[in-house]
Amino acid sequence: MKKVEAIIKPFKLDDVREALAEINITGMTVTEVKGFGRQKGHTELYRGAEYMVDFLPKVKIELVLPDDQVERCIDVIIKTAQTGRIGDGKIFVFDVERVIRIRTGEENEDAV
Repeated sequence: MKKVEAIIKPFKLDDVREALAEINITGMTVTEVKGFGRQKGHTELYRGAEYMVDFLPKVKIELVLPDDQVERCIDVIIKTAQTGRIGDGKIFVFDVERVIRIRTGEENEDAV
């Protein structure tokens, strides 16, 4: 099993969620996060004063999947979240050693 974490632009969340649902991936955790990479923030004007916004709003999607669904999931996220502009985000993939469903005690793929 793998854990897929995707950091994407907030306005792309609904599109990504719907695209993942179309390939039968429905369970996910979504967190509002802030950060920056090459984008390095931007300047904004407020009441005539210019100030630097270092951390930009993003959304982090976390999914735990069987190995055979990972590549398809990644392809769908890339295709759906991509705008072609800086700040589209990143995808990270981690090995998952063990998963346990608290309610039933089921483990690993049965718990996902």
